[in-house]
Amino acid sequence: MALDKLLKQLNHKKLPSHIAIIMDGNGRWAKKRFLPRIAGHRAGAKTVDRIVTRCRKLGIKALTLYSFSDENWNRPKKEIDTLMSLLREYLQKELDTMLREDIRFNTIGHIEDLPLFAQEMVKDAEEKTRNKKGMVLTLALSYGSRREIIDAVKKIAEKVEKRIIKVDSINSDLFSRELYTNGLPEPDLLIRTSGELRVSNYLLYQIAYTELFFTKVLWPDFNETHLLKALIEFQNRVRRYGLTTEQIKKTNGTQ
Repeated sequence: MALDKLLKQLNHKKLPSHIAIIMDGNGRWAKKRFLPRIAGHRAGAKTVDRIVTRCRKLGIKALTLYSFSDENWNRPKKEIDTLMSLLREYLQKELDTMLREDIRFNTIGHIEDLPLFAQEMVKDAEEKTRNKKGMVLTLALSYGSRREIIDAVKKIAEKVEKRIIKVDSINSDLFSRELYTNGLPEPDLLIRTSGELRVSNYLLYQIAYTELFFTKVLWPDFNETHLLKALIEFQNRVRRYGLTTEQIKKTNGTQ
């Protein structure tokens, strides 16, 4: 019932085109229940299913999930192995759903860092869904934004060195095309669960004008109701992009 009320409050004409999520709190969720960390990761994978499904139903064009950072390689090997196995299980289970729901699967990050079986499954899912148009589901895997920015700088420097481009031609559009997220719109809304108030090296360049939403809810407990509340708060904010309130009103024809 609460979900229906929230859906009625939602303005479906003002939904974000691109939502990015930092899925945080799996370990704390498990610890609170005296369970091993893997139980939290498995519960978190179920949340991914729910949120992807709801975003697809709402017509969200792009959803990007911070799944495994390049710093996560410092975790215990057993936990890393488990996370890679969960990635395999997710792709095996959800590929048919993505094909049926017109979802294109995408990844950003250094996929070559993943175990070979994970690389192969990721590439297979990307290839089989590459013509889907309904929504782009992106998993950030072995991803770090500082590394992404440095990679972009190196690519641009190499093009300058080879005289493919001139220094004076470097601008924000050219720089954006060298990022892993090339082809995706910049996120309109970034959600972080678990109560942490930081962005943790995630899409640092892309979120310059993104609305940030922080919630204390741990990721395994994050559900469709929480998502809709975040979307409603997003719709109640005024995105100024450096303009004054008066300028925004004139642009929107409200003055």
